[in-house]
Amino acid sequence: MDKTYKNLTISIVLALIGYFGAGAVFDDTQARLIGIVVFLVALWTNEALPLGVVSLLPIILFPALGILDTNSTTVNYSKSIIFLFLGGFLLAIAVEKIGLHKIMAKKLLSFFPNSSKGVIFALAITSALLSSLLSNTTTALLLMPIALFLTNSDKLKIRFVLAVAYGASVGGIITPIGTPPNLILMGFLQDNNLESLTFVTWMLKTIPLAFAMLIVVAYMLSIGVKDIKVEEDFDETISLTSEQNRLKNILLLLVVMLGLNSFFHLKEAGLLLGFGLVMLLPKIGFLTWEDTKKIPYEVIFLFGAGFSIASAFSHTGLASAIANMLLSLTTLSPILLILIVAALITFTTEVTSNTALISIALPIIFSLGQASNIDTNLILMVATICASYAFMLPIATPPNAIAMSSKVLTIKDMAKFGIMFNILAIILTTITALVIW
Repeated sequence: MDKTYKNLTISIVLALIGYFGAGAVFDDTQARLIGIVVFLVALWTNEALPLGVVSLLPIILFPALGILDTNSTTVNYSKSIIFLFLGGFLLAIAVEKIGLHKIMAKKLLSFFPNSSKGVIFALAITSALLSSLLSNTTTALLLMPIALFLTNSDKLKIRFVLAVAYGASVGGIITPIGTPPNLILMGFLQDNNLESLTFVTWMLKTIPLAFAMLIVVAYMLSIGVKDIKVEEDFDETISLTSEQNRLKNILLLLVVMLGLNSFFHLKEAGLLLGFGLVMLLPKIGFLTWEDTKKIPYEVIFLFGAGFSIASAFSHTGLASAIANMLLSLTTLSPILLILIVAALITFTTEVTSNTALISIALPIIFSLGQASNIDTNLILMVATICASYAFMLPIATPPNAIAMSSKVLTIKDMAKFGIMFNILAIILTTITALVIW
């Protein structure tokens, strides 16, 4: 049997197993949704069909199987973050076309050993630090061209792009503004008259965990690549051309405006798209319409699929049903309870929006904390932090999707590393919660 048809058959069989297995716990609509999600994840993983094709299937499958109607599904392919992606991709293409990423790479490497391990640590740490203040999407878009430039080795390119993606996800937990779930928790604490966390208190809690995660991620990504040399084909005395200098100033202005976003609540999607379109302006920008053919539209479709799944989780009540299952765990010991909450949030957020998941899960977990002999703030913090740990699938977080857009790794590569990091993140977060928090 042809490999494509074999993988397609396997995906259908897994979907049926998912449907009938879920039917024992959830209602029929929810079971159908689980079957579809299993089918999509299987296809993304075994690559029986192209990434973009699989990502458009929800538009057909959701209405056909009574999950969401066509309009409710397609609207997810035009969310504001899609246009943030579009603008970011235009900026990344301009950076690569003008060669500014070479200069940025040289500056980045000057602070770390110029070896494969040094670069992996440099990319992960830089990505995390930027992501603690900027959005993880913007951070990944800015650093990805650098990661791809640094080597011609396919094996190293995989490790480098994953270092950027995973570093951005880990960095999001460092500050309250690092990722939307953090802000949702802060608002939830205030709304329920619970002890609020100041900016500094939050950072004191999360920095040890983020530091441990970064060390683990960078170390494990560097295993097996110590003998591979990093490319050093740029001149030590290289200076900026007038075009590179102009693009640098545009990017600096963008970073300043993104920083001001914390105070003036500007729309990041509008900013990124606006600056991306500036790249096409005569005498100011650097791109022609022909350059836009390099935009990885399949990744944009992929994120549309992710938003559609998240919407379906809410619409069918599946997210609430999963969260409510937690209420049966109140008799367990605190250690087991924290581990289960951490694992459930971590793996659920692989296939649904972490913002939507935390919005639904926090009230349930709050009730869980009140019904058990565990500190409520502690278990809410664990759930929120774990919502940022989605390392396995490209639909899970924007940085993962951007890593896939590099076309140097497969979903199988991401899942292989991602499942290890998911498990380690759950363990490290549980230890941190019990020992430090």
